[in-house]
Amino acid sequence: MLSVRQVKAARALLAWSQADLAKASGVSYPTLARLEATDGPIGGRADTGAKLQAALEGAGVIFIDENGEGPGVRLRKQAGSSEVSSGQ
Repeated sequence: MLSVRQVKAARALLAWSQADLAKASGVSYPTLARLEATDGPIGGRADTGAKLQAALEGAGVIFIDENGEGPGVRLRKQAGSSEVSSGQ
């Protein structure tokens, strides 16, 4: 289940404002602001959470389920990026 903290963390990773996410997801800015003003699972209609998650995933966010350490988010590895080698 998508949480408010995951949405906020995902926006931070992308350097997105609430307005950016609202535009990308099709969820109105006032609705997003109201949802983010609380804590816990994303409230509202079931499709609202799905729209937010789809927009963030489309921008490269991966949602991590509860795994004993807690739910979270991270960015998908960029295509063409390579690890830096020390040459040793």
